[in-house]
Amino acid sequence: MTAGRELKRASAATASFWVAFGLLVSFVSSAKCSEKGLMQLTSTAFSQGETIQAKYTCDGENLSPPLKWSGAPSGVKSFAVIADDPDAPVGTWVHWVAFDLQPTTTELSEGLPKSQFLPGGAKQGLNDFKHLGYGGPCPPPGKAHRYFFKLYALDSMLDLKPGATKKEVERVIEKRTLAQGELMGLYKRK
Repeated sequence: MTAGRELKRASAATASFWVAFGLLVSFVSSAKCSEKGLMQLTSTAFSQGETIQAKYTCDGENLSPPLKWSGAPSGVKSFAVIADDPDAPVGTWVHWVAFDLQPTTTELSEGLPKSQFLPGGAKQGLNDFKHLGYGGPCPPPGKAHRYFFKLYALDSMLDLKPGATKKEVERVIEKRTLAQGELMGLYKRK
């Protein structure tokens, strides 16, 4: 009987250890997630996982969609936006790179100019169409592609010139990101 009680105690201690360990792992995971917070990114052009209106694609007016965000942490010195299509036949296709958006910015209006600079001094990078600014979805006919609009809250302005590529921007923002937001829309051509 004594051996049975000892075994039960050992089992209870082991169970307590694993519960405590699980709580510790959960706490550490939560802390890591909150290290880089989440912001909410929305658009009136499409909702999360829904179809992007043709007006914002190569089949329409090819306008940049309006974007709005909230939930930026304190200490933000600038924002960056990157839009890309990971479903492109040649690999991820970059549709938009914008950076050095002022820290007070909470939205981008529809149809921004396709130029080096945006109102307020923000800069635009080079997309994979080899143009500055936004280039809308233009997938080959067939299956719908996913378009990810990613917002980054940064702890500094970037020391990059207009025309920087997504790769160049990502390399610089990697350690400067305070929070992120993402919005994914779909587009399919017949």
